[in-house]
Amino acid sequence: MSDQTSHPPARKGSAAVLGWLLSIGLNVIAPILIYNQLQAHGYSDFTSVLLSGLGPVLDIAVYLAWHRRADEFAVVSLVFVALTAVISFVGPHDARLLLAKDSFVTGLFGLLCLVTLTAPRPLMFYFGRKFATDGTAAQVAWWNGLWQFEGFRIVQRNLTVVWGVAFIVEAVLRIALVYTLPHSQMVTVNSVLPYVVTGALIFWTISYSKRARSKARTAPTTQAATAQSVAPPA
Repeated sequence: MSDQTSHPPARKGSAAVLGWLLSIGLNVIAPILIYNQLQAHGYSDFTSVLLSGLGPVLDIAVYLAWHRRADEFAVVSLVFVALTAVISFVGPHDARLLLAKDSFVTGLFGLLCLVTLTAPRPLMFYFGRKFATDGTAAQVAWWNGLWQFEGFRIVQRNLTVVWGVAFIVEAVLRIALVYTLPHSQMVTVNSVLPYVVTGALIFWTISYSKRARSKARTAPTTQAATAQSVAPPA
């Protein structure tokens, strides 16, 4: 493994922190705040969902101006905000369907993860690049260069499988609960369950990635020791 790929270039700490804050703020926090504020002021569900997409749109604009390329994370966020808006607009105005609409979008995201396993690089590779680098050319080139290693490719595909399956299971569970629990309880479940699942996935991803990196670092030493132990005496 070359020094360029085994040792990432130095990250610009302030740029990385700013990038994280912008991404989380514009793609996660802003849509929720915009939606809740518009709902509180009497706007329709469709209008509230549609305008909540302004956060990801702004993130794409900022990222383009900053790095001169599109940000896959913001693009995916924007696509799923658009899907939610379409579902809200075309579906019957039924309370249970409105509660279930987020589950449809979550399920689609899980399905998208699994579909990208057939692509040259799976979806979690791009999400990993978003959060493991500061977006500079050197950091992006380092992350892209890791793809040449089989162990790295296996990790990215495994992450994509687990995230895809988890979101599909979560979507199916929520849809089942929509038609089982009272509306008041389901509103609470809808507000809590996605964050619990996502938090658990993030925790597992960090743990799994650390174990994979540790295994990758010790593999050459282990292989050398094994080769030495089975080598015939001189």
